[in-house]
Amino acid sequence: MLRINDQIGIEDWELSEQFVRSSGPGGQNVNKVSTAVELRFEAERSPHLPTAVKIRLRKLAGRRWTKEGALILQVEETRSQARNREIARERLVDLILRALERPKRRIPTKPTFGAKKRRLKAKKERGEVKALRGRIEGDS
Repeated sequence: MLRINDQIGIEDWELSEQFVRSSGPGGQNVNKVSTAVELRFEAERSPHLPTAVKIRLRKLAGRRWTKEGALILQVEETRSQARNREIARERLVDLILRALERPKRRIPTKPTFGAKKRRLKAKKERGEVKALRGRIEGDS
């Protein structure tokens, strides 16, 4: 079980890992060892996450969210399979913790009377500056 916080934990059946060959530098090791990790979390089917959290998680995940409702994280940062596995799980926990935070409700505000006055005054001054840029009509 992967612990997210005191109330939420993810069961092992919700996670699946696949190891693939990593790209990038590493010499012959890259061609022989599958060190990159592809962690798949069945978020949509998870009974441990509330619906609101799933919606926020989908938004945070972006392209990593599949049509089936799974979250896929790919990690190939290190040459160690075990470390890549740890990094993938840490990222999943971090993503879920960010989805757990309820966003603050925006309270719409109105500009003050003074702010309106200052804005209109600045607009008027700017208009006068632009009006003075016109062609000068002379007697020549």
